Amino acid sequence: MDLNSPIFDRIRVKRQARRDEPGAPRIVCDFPGCLGAGEFRAPMGRLREGQYFCFCLDHVREYNSAYNYFDGMTDDAMARWMKDDTIGHRPTWAMGVNRAGRAFREDPSTVRDPLGMFGERRGRRPVEPTRPAYGIAAMKALGALGLDETADAPAIKARYKELVKRLHPDANGGDRSSEDKLREIIRAYNYLRAAKLA
Repeated sequence: MDLNSPIFDRIRVKRQARRDEPGAPRIVCDFPGCLGAGEFRAPMGRLREGQYFCFCLDHVREYNSAYNYFDGMTDDAMARWMKDDTIGHRPTWAMGVNRAGRAFREDPSTVRDPLGMFGERRGRRPVEPTRPAYGIAAMKALGALGLDETADAPAIKARYKELVKRLHPDANGGDRSSEDKLREIIRAYNYLRAAKLA
């Protein structure tokens, strides 16, 4: 960045008038009878938020030492104000007071339901969840275990355990004739586990 660029020569900043310059207006202290400079702001009080007095240093100290925002309020009104202050003086409603919600609990048919979200509550038969469509490899694996597409994970696991116990050579007294079938079942079960179906 070149600070000697002609672009920087065209930048102009307007100077703000200072209070001590002769052309600046002088603010007088708002305390009765004081002609000092009112350089310090002090809030006017309750129900006049955003409005300020301008005092000199001595009078702002005196005003702040005697300032009481709750002056003139009863104890009940002050307690109510402090309670409302915890929620930022905004209105709130108790949970479950919604009139539409109460009407729905009393008679669900009175509520408009264009999307059919509450059909089950209105006495309609619930829609049964659709079963996932299995691919060809998954169907072959299920067929190797002797199951169809309606089998869920516990049924697949139970069928696998049953077949392994029946076909394992240790369970058959060392007969190795069913080893190929056992390998096929293990491979099918491993595929179903990898596909998160078992």
